[in-house]
Amino acid sequence: MTEEPDRPALYREPRQARSAATLARVLRAAEEVASSAGLEEMTMTGVAERAGVSVGTIYRRFEDKDQLITALSERMLERREEVVAERLRAAEPSLSGVMDAYARALLQSFTDNNLFSELLRARGVKSPDRGGRAILEIHRLVLEAAAPYSDEIRRSSPEAALDTAARAVLGACFHNSVRPDPATGEEAVNRYAEDLSDMAIAYLRTPDSRRARN
Repeated sequence: MTEEPDRPALYREPRQARSAATLARVLRAAEEVASSAGLEEMTMTGVAERAGVSVGTIYRRFEDKDQLITALSERMLERREEVVAERLRAAEPSLSGVMDAYARALLQSFTDNNLFSELLRARGVKSPDRGGRAILEIHRLVLEAAAPYSDEIRRSSPEAALDTAARAVLGACFHNSVRPDPATGEEAVNRYAEDLSDMAIAYLRTPDSRRARN
């Protein structure tokens, strides 16, 4: 296992309950402002107004907007990782159950908040690649959840096939979030999630050409 590089401090950690409550309010406000206006248009002043605090209060916690975005990324992406983990733990104990839970959790994460896809792409000199780490963690979670059912996979290399299927579902969910006509609404989202899960299972359970020749 490779060691994760040292990551810079996200912000000044609160030491009192009142400070922690203020920080939580600021991050909620930042999420609301960024979700409606986008990360580029989000300003420290706008976040302060939404949170009901002074701009100085925010600057006492965050050095600049990049550091605020880093903290917001940590908050939101960690929450999304937890949602995916919970859905996978509750999945029906089968390969199809795992892939269905994975597709639904990912698609819901992207459609619930349009900021999710933006945070996955976020880069910055002063902020770590949190989006990339979230993708790796979510990918690890589904591979781990599906591993007990690898005997259901009929590809010549089950491990590689599962990796490919997981990447394909993630890519499709990401693409849906950025296309001009995404699947929206409960019925459309559920139907798309079912299609993605069915696609992944069909691929995993179909012998590839190399195995067929043998």
